[in-house]
Amino acid sequence: MSKASEISEHSFTVIIPAWNESDLIFDTISATKSAIEQQSYSGNLIVVDNNSTDNTAEIASLAGAQVVFEPVNQIGRARNAGANIAQTPWLIFIDADTIINPTLLSLALDALASGTVIGGGSTIAVDRSMRKFGRMILSFWNWVSVKSGTAAGCFIYCRRDAFEEIGGFDNKVYAGEELHLSRKMRSLAKRRGMQFVVQTGSPITTSARKLDWFSTGQISRQFLLLLIPFATRSRRMCGVWYKRK
Repeated sequence: MSKASEISEHSFTVIIPAWNESDLIFDTISATKSAIEQQSYSGNLIVVDNNSTDNTAEIASLAGAQVVFEPVNQIGRARNAGANIAQTPWLIFIDADTIINPTLLSLALDALASGTVIGGGSTIAVDRSMRKFGRMILSFWNWVSVKSGTAAGCFIYCRRDAFEEIGGFDNKVYAGEELHLSRKMRSLAKRRGMQFVVQTGSPITTSARKLDWFSTGQISRQFLLLLIPFATRSRRMCGVWYKRK
């Protein structure tokens, strides 16, 4: 933990769901630990091994993360499992292929500390150059995210009490769980006279590896499926999000 080991009203936990992420998990944990250490708030780190068949859990443990196990391979359940273990009043969720920077973490924590922000997300950058179509899709998503107040799954921050009040992530869906959570958080924020804020000052950096694994058409179809409620309840139809190559 940074600064102090005790749990305080201004302490946080970073939760990383990880399924077969042995190639990237060490770098993600290292960057996360560095970002935590640079904060003025007390923070810790939990990795949720989502029934990996590789040595993700072993690497995460050796890298210094607390590791918990979630047997059902479903990202919403993995995130909820981490939140159930966390004892802090603030929660930060990032993906295992995502590098968090200290500035973004500070922006999110300061927003929560203000008492006016219930949670939010961040605009996104990717870890390498992309073709024109990919850049257009990313720019469009960032615009939609900010305008609609919708967090991307690779970075979500929120108050624990709000997270618990809305029931956490929806365990019935296999993709798009961040869309459901954002909608519920916005509604709760309105009732509380608070805000759900997507940070724009220092984008989160996530991997563009799926562009190597899948065609533009496959990825586009998966994003369109997020708009169809019954489709996100099917693991088969959300297959792109549950494959490793």
